[in-house]
Amino acid sequence: MATRKIVTIGDETLRKVCRKQEKFDLRLAVLLKDMADTMYRAEGVGLAAPQVGILRRVVVVDVTEDHSGLREMINPEILEREGTQTGREGCLSVPDRQGVVTRPRKVRVRYQDRKGRVQELVAENLEARAICHELDHLDGVLYVDVMDRELSEEEIHSRIPEDGD
Repeated sequence: MATRKIVTIGDETLRKVCRKQEKFDLRLAVLLKDMADTMYRAEGVGLAAPQVGILRRVVVVDVTEDHSGLREMINPEILEREGTQTGREGCLSVPDRQGVVTRPRKVRVRYQDRKGRVQELVAENLEARAICHELDHLDGVLYVDVMDRELSEEEIHSRIPEDGD
């Protein structure tokens, strides 16, 4: 298990637009494995390459509790958005903070897998939220830039109306 250092808010890397990933090689495979290991170790549900200092359009997402739903997305783009959902978000690159963010409830995403094959995915609810959050990272956008409001320390540790049932 190889983990990488997570870049935190204030580092200029997080504010840059990432370049397209052109090569689908061993180096990419290592990056994807390291990113997944880093995400799981940090107990996150998503991680984008700029969060580990790599300015490439690469993300990993897994919203399952048992880590059985890993999605590796290279050069992802959202094709369709449907509905809205408002809820709490945090970020491994913005430690000890959370905010309320409105995102699409459902998205259709086109991306390439680790071998360069084009794939499409329809994601809903938490997975749609996580994908939107990670894709924002690829364009230098953090959730703090798009949040409806920031949560207080007390709200972070308690239930808020946006948590739903």
